[in-house]
Amino acid sequence: MNKTNIHNKKYVITASIAIVVALALITSPLMAIDDAFATHKKGNKAKQSISQSQSSSQNAGCVSGGTTFLSCNNLSFQHQKNTGSNALAQSGHGGNFADQSISQSQSSSQTSNVVSGGNTIGSGNNINVQNQENSGSNAAAQS
Repeated sequence: MNKTNIHNKKYVITASIAIVVALALITSPLMAIDDAFATHKKGNKAKQSISQSQSSSQNAGCVSGGTTFLSCNNLSFQHQKNTGSNALAQSGHGGNFADQSISQSQSSSQTSNVVSGGNTIGSGNNINVQNQENSGSNAAAQS
């Protein structure tokens, strides 16, 4: 084989591949359109959620025959921050259903018991600080 025949074979193979890819790109959207128009009952269902949850359970018990200074304290600091977005877009025949939510929950349960024979200054305190911040968006678009 000479160099011209090899070059021509490479050209034919490359051109054949390009034609197959072009046909696939052209026919695939047409197939999807035909399917959608044929049924007229297709719709979209979407469910999205962003959930954050925190829980704190603390128990403290002190029994002392003397002074219980700064003892049996429960401290709970909880912070939730959501800066993300929850976006949804749908288009379809036959109706669309979208269920979106952004939820944040926090709970704290604290118990403190102090039994002392002396002073209980600064003891048996339950301190709970909770913060929730949501600067994200929750948007849905349907047609």
